[in-house]
Amino acid sequence: MASTTFTGPVTSTNGFISGAGSIASQTVSSSVSGSGAVAVTSATLAGRFALMNGASTANGSLTYTLPAATGSGNTYTFVVGTASTGTGTYVVKVKNSTDVMAGRAYMLQDAGDTVVGFETAADTDTVTLNGSTTGGAKGDVVTITDIASGLFLVKCDLSGTGTEATPFSATV
Repeated sequence: MASTTFTGPVTSTNGFISGAGSIASQTVSSSVSGSGAVAVTSATLAGRFALMNGASTANGSLTYTLPAATGSGNTYTFVVGTASTGTGTYVVKVKNSTDVMAGRAYMLQDAGDTVVGFETAADTDTVTLNGSTTGGAKGDVVTITDIASGLFLVKCDLSGTGTEATPFSATV
C-alpha cells in the first residue's frame, strides 16, 4: 500500500471503493424476455459504475430504480456498455412519486458535428436512452447524485442519431 498523508479529518460513511470492485456490471439476457429491473442500493452501486448491457432485444428494456433521495451525497454512474438497439431501452428512474431529478443532458449530434442540450422539467423523474434520438450508444454516461431529500442531480453525456430529443420525462 502506498503512503498517504492527511492533514485534516477524513470521513467515509460507506467506505472507499476503487479498483476491480468499482465496476458493477448489470446484464440482462433475452432469456428474461429481453427486459429486466435492477433495484439500485447504496451498497451495490454508490460510487461505482453500472455497466449497462442487454437492452438490445425487441421491446426489451433494462430499468434501474434508484433508492429514495435522502441527501446522502451518493453518486450513481450508469455507463452504456452495449448500445441499445431496436426498441430496447435503458431507463433510470426514481423510486417514488415525491423524488425528482434536476440537471441537464448534453448530446453530440450525428449531423453537423454539433452539441444539443436538454434540461429537466420540474417533474422529471426518469431518464430513458433508446439507442437513437435520446442517447444510448456505447460509452454514453448518466451520472446521478442524491443531493437532498426528494432531489437527485442528473448529468448526461450522450450521443444521438436522427432528430435528437430529451431523455428526460415524468413516468413515476
